[in-house]
Amino acid sequence: MEYNPFIYLSIIFFAAFVTKIVARKLKIPEVTGYVLVGVIMGVSLLQILSPKILDRLSAVSTVALGIIAFIIGIELRFDVIKRLGKSILLIVLFECFAAFLLVYFVLSYFFPGNQYMFLLLGSVASATAPAATVAVIKQYKSKGELTSTIMAVVGIDDAIALVIYVFASGIVKAGLTGTDAHFTLIIGKTLLSISASVLLGFVIAWLFRRFLAHIRDTEWIMLLIASGLMAILGISELLGISELLAVMAFGAILVNSSPTLAKRSSSVVENFSPLFLAAFFLLGGAHLDVRVLGQIGVMGLLYFAARSTGKIGGAALGATIGRAPRQIRKFIGFTLLPQVGVALALALSINKEFTKPIYGHQGAEMAHQIINILLFTTIITEIIGPLLTRFALKKTGEAQEQG
Repeated sequence: MEYNPFIYLSIIFFAAFVTKIVARKLKIPEVTGYVLVGVIMGVSLLQILSPKILDRLSAVSTVALGIIAFIIGIELRFDVIKRLGKSILLIVLFECFAAFLLVYFVLSYFFPGNQYMFLLLGSVASATAPAATVAVIKQYKSKGELTSTIMAVVGIDDAIALVIYVFASGIVKAGLTGTDAHFTLIIGKTLLSISASVLLGFVIAWLFRRFLAHIRDTEWIMLLIASGLMAILGISELLGISELLAVMAFGAILVNSSPTLAKRSSSVVENFSPLFLAAFFLLGGAHLDVRVLGQIGVMGLLYFAARSTGKIGGAALGATIGRAPRQIRKFIGFTLLPQVGVALALALSINKEFTKPIYGHQGAEMAHQIINILLFTTIITEIIGPLLTRFALKKTGEAQEQG
């Protein structure tokens, strides 16, 4: 079929419509259904959504990530974070570093001699993709302490994971090229990237408030939100900074400086977000090739087990030390497994960076193995993750039953 974006978008949205009906009847999270249908339609099986088509529709996924980041941002109310503050910070630190260290040491123990690859895999393992978790929370209209904690944790998680990844990649680059790792330079670049992201979000939020200071019309708000999000995504891409952090900062600054405007903005976003979220997970599933299972074998399964143990155990330990409420201690870790989006973005970055001639055959082979492992484990996390998130929200009574 000759490429026509409207035809493919029509197919995607109709598939999402059918998936939504089936997911409701089977009483499973819609996200899980979207990913499975995406796998069937994508490069693994039917190839309706081929790599060429997926590449041309990549802007849809980028916009969806922007919407997800905005939804998280407007949930980051400083009064709630202050009330749960210590526990949230400890949960993030423990789950990120536990996943990083467990993946690195477990894989190094069973497969000695691949330390550079495992250092990168560990850094990517520290990231939790917020998209699936946020989608489940929205589907079940969940509200409560666990929900607020989840939103704060997945929002901060990306910043910590980015820091870990920048350090790890700096060490690996130095090792492969035989140069020294300049930690001061690595720290400086990391802090500059994070600061630039937050500053961009702050500037757009300030302009947003200035334009809408005395306006309540929904259409005006919708137009400016669209303009603001596109500006952040575009500028972030040009500057090479994190668009997720920038959009989250935009939402967080907005909700804490003008709660009323943030509430109106949230209701506007909720009107069109289902379209982009459904497309995002279908396209994400379409990228995943189940045939890579034979290439990653035991190493991929160990990566999945170590990462899951680190996320669940680390989050529970952080919540316990931070004296979080019992239900948060018990269930928070089960909501942090999804990795599509952020982890795949880092995997693609590794594939792009370490296949350069300067890193030789070792760098190219390492990049190939990493992306295969992440593609396979992402299939598992995007199917299991939403189910575990729903389980946790239902057990705490924060998820509303659907008819």
